[in-house]
Amino acid sequence: MTASADLTTATVRRTPDAPPLITPADLPPARHFVDGRFVGTCAAPDASSDRFTDVVDPSTETLLARIPEGTAADVDRAVAAALAARDSWARLVPKERSEVLHALADRLAEHDDLLSRLESANTGKPLAVSRDDVAMTVDTFRFMAGAVRATGSMAAGDYAENHLSVILREPLGVIGVITPWNYPLLMAAWKIAPILAAGNTVVVKPSEQTPLTTLKLAELVGDLLPPGVLNVVTGYGPVAGARLTEHPDVDMIALTGSVDSGRAVARAAADSLKRVHLELGGKAPVVIFPDADLPAAASALRVAGFWNSGQECGAACRILVHESVAEEFVERLVGEVRALVVGEPTAGEDVEVGPMVSKAHFDRVTGYLERAKEDGLRVATGGGPLEGPGYFVAPTVLVDVPEGAEAAREEIFGPVVTVETFTDEAEAVRRANDVPLGLSASVWTENARRSHDIAARLDFGTVWVNSHLVLASEVPWGGFKGSGYGRDLSLYALDDYSRTKHVMHNHGR
Repeated sequence: MTASADLTTATVRRTPDAPPLITPADLPPARHFVDGRFVGTCAAPDASSDRFTDVVDPSTETLLARIPEGTAADVDRAVAAALAARDSWARLVPKERSEVLHALADRLAEHDDLLSRLESANTGKPLAVSRDDVAMTVDTFRFMAGAVRATGSMAAGDYAENHLSVILREPLGVIGVITPWNYPLLMAAWKIAPILAAGNTVVVKPSEQTPLTTLKLAELVGDLLPPGVLNVVTGYGPVAGARLTEHPDVDMIALTGSVDSGRAVARAAADSLKRVHLELGGKAPVVIFPDADLPAAASALRVAGFWNSGQECGAACRILVHESVAEEFVERLVGEVRALVVGEPTAGEDVEVGPMVSKAHFDRVTGYLERAKEDGLRVATGGGPLEGPGYFVAPTVLVDVPEGAEAAREEIFGPVVTVETFTDEAEAVRRANDVPLGLSASVWTENARRSHDIAARLDFGTVWVNSHLVLASEVPWGGFKGSGYGRDLSLYALDDYSRTKHVMHNHGR
């Protein structure tokens, strides 16, 4: 594979004189949200906290806010509130819960601009990405509001002589939710909406790096819910997250996060045999056959590979292209990637790529790039950090990637795609499946029979054909293998957050 020797490393578009995205008045209270109100920590009930975590704008490295480090006692208080609210919320008929969820969606939609700006300030996302997050957040609540009124089950009937079987769908109880830093508002919605729709109460622990929109959500909708139905405790995973996972009154833990976090949650939940819902990492292969529409594929991967700066578990990050069209495809892809606009969220509506979320993650991504170059992978464009403040990494395409290379097997979670070649279908399928993660994949071909056959042979929870990273609230999202289990979105999420009870009546006379 060849590409121009000119790497054309991007520059960061900055707007030092632009007004800030948010003002202090836009920030949520720097407190936990428990039992319908914002409260301090148990150690310092009349203050924001006795210990703080700094929340930093990753575009400028400036301090945005300081949030309390929740303790086990803070989690216990939130769980107690959720437990107290559980039975009355569960007793509401679906129509009543549906109306509340519609009201939540309306309230969030009324504040979509504020939520978008707050999300971009906290994560560094381009405003286009944050607006998309907020729009799908609203749609998730609207979908679940409708879905809870149309759940199905097997028909009641006599399956044993003179015995009528009735299948009931019941809430689980109190659900603990742990959300990630890459989609703080949207992943909270993907959990909260079906959990509440199914009749459960919830305690959410957002990432300590990006808690602002989750707290703002609680502030905006808190008056629409009975106290205790929705609770938010900020803090670190090893303390607040661990207590939530092991708490005896929590009936289920739902996590979106890293594979290591998923393992830790599953181990801790095992002691109490509570149910676990895990949406973990991904390393999505993109299999491009010789008959694929190469311009369309390159254009689509400009978005799907670099959306949210590649900090996306479904990102099109691992390209497997047939050797006969590899050179042409790489030239097209590199052209698309070099045209990406990198910048601060305030730098224009056309900004497509923002910073990494934190210094630690910036160091992790650039470490992968350094090792890739040491291992002989060739940088077709990008390849390292960008100058100036903020945690920016150049959009990167790595080529001459051998089978089994670290960059092609491990989740880099940044603006980096790798390109490998294959010779035939069997090799393509084998190598696409030869990763420990199984969240998503895509197949690019104009052959309908091939598309059905290859999609069926790929070991991933979602497989797109001639597209990538297209989502809808009506269809499920979740993975296989190391990507976890359980499904977000769709009616399948309602199944995850409820339980089935069989009631059998003897009506023999």
